[in-house]
Amino acid sequence: MPQEPSPGHVRAAGEVGAVAAMDADAASDLALTTTPEVVAATLGDVLKAWWSRVRSGESGILPVLGGLIIIIVIFQVSNSLFLSAGNIVNLLIQAVVYAMFAMGEVFVLLLGEIDLSVVYVAGIGAGLTAALVAPPFNLTWWLAILAGIAGTTAIGVIQGTLITRLGLPSFIVTLGGFIGWEGVMLWMFDHLQVATGGVIEISNNILTDLANVNGTLTPTASWVAMVVVVLLYGGLNVWRDRSHKSRGLVAPPAGLTALKIGAVAVAGVVLVLICNVNRGSHGGHVVGVPWAVPIVLVVLAGSTFVLGRTRFGRYIYAIGGNAEAARRAGINLTLMRTAAFGITGLMAGVGGIMYLSQLGSISTNIDPTYVLYAVAAAVIGGTSLFGGRGKPIHAVLGALVIAAIANGLGLLGMNAAATYMVTALVLVAAITVDSVARRGSSTKGAARR
Repeated sequence: MPQEPSPGHVRAAGEVGAVAAMDADAASDLALTTTPEVVAATLGDVLKAWWSRVRSGESGILPVLGGLIIIIVIFQVSNSLFLSAGNIVNLLIQAVVYAMFAMGEVFVLLLGEIDLSVVYVAGIGAGLTAALVAPPFNLTWWLAILAGIAGTTAIGVIQGTLITRLGLPSFIVTLGGFIGWEGVMLWMFDHLQVATGGVIEISNNILTDLANVNGTLTPTASWVAMVVVVLLYGGLNVWRDRSHKSRGLVAPPAGLTALKIGAVAVAGVVLVLICNVNRGSHGGHVVGVPWAVPIVLVVLAGSTFVLGRTRFGRYIYAIGGNAEAARRAGINLTLMRTAAFGITGLMAGVGGIMYLSQLGSISTNIDPTYVLYAVAAAVIGGTSLFGGRGKPIHAVLGALVIAAIANGLGLLGMNAAATYMVTALVLVAAITVDSVARRGSSTKGAARR
């Protein structure tokens, strides 16, 4: 007579079956989400595959780009100053803090988590930096920045540890952080000698120029920087494609690579031409690309590299897509999640430095709505609230949308109430698109299975 399987054999078989089922799901999802350039041989094939993905609900950054163009057209028709050189630079500066906070949020949103504390964490980092460059410390500006960012990174790690080790919801922990770190900031400003009336002024010119309209590269330096960026971008893409081909891996068509490099070159030329127009008022002379622009580009490139080209980034996407499958594959979920919150804290620190530079001071009255705009920018740009999908570029595009709305409504003389309502409508529309796209992808995946 056949022997009855032992409970241990049953459990082992069940686990193997579960892993096989998840592997099948992952394979199906991979087929749905593989980028067109990986499977296409020519640029025409890429465009056909891209259009197929759009029709299936995987629209990528298309909605936010379309929305941004519509916003630009509406405001330009309503006020011809909207696309003036001076206003475009102002808009870029307005978007800097949103972009920094939003890029930080992307790391935790990819995990299906959220961080509501970034604004006061940023305030602590900015306050620490401003205090350290002033008497009696008189630290060099870059040491003060490093100290401020180290502090905010440590806060992110602490919150991430509470979330991962104790199994607490990120919403609750970071909401508590939103309240608690505000208290720490108030206490800090009460006890720092350099703080007067809850405000710390900065007199360091380098710190002031980091995210200020008047802190710019020279016109020549702007052109040189643009050429260097284009050459680096083009060289890295060509090197990567040749490296893939030499190892027998699939590489994007040469036409697609050339198109990307050309698009970056055109965008760079247009940006420098706009920024090199004199935008000084009352006889002043202000030209050149603001320092804030290359700073954002460096952070964007670094974040994109971390998420797209490192094992850590692949693990973040894997956890966001299917945490249980990632755990069974041997990924340390606790470490990865804690690290993601640490990076969000780091980005909050960078955003706080940019905020400090814009205002020339930091106070306890920092605008708490920045955290809402940070999440909104990431989601509007195309990052999913459900985890597993999103890129740093999404955060930057979303930040540009929010800044364009605030800037355009300001030119039209609208008050803050109108800005809040319009931004809310755009956010709801973005979430709707995300939910519909996700539902459509799930439906098609189920049909294939």
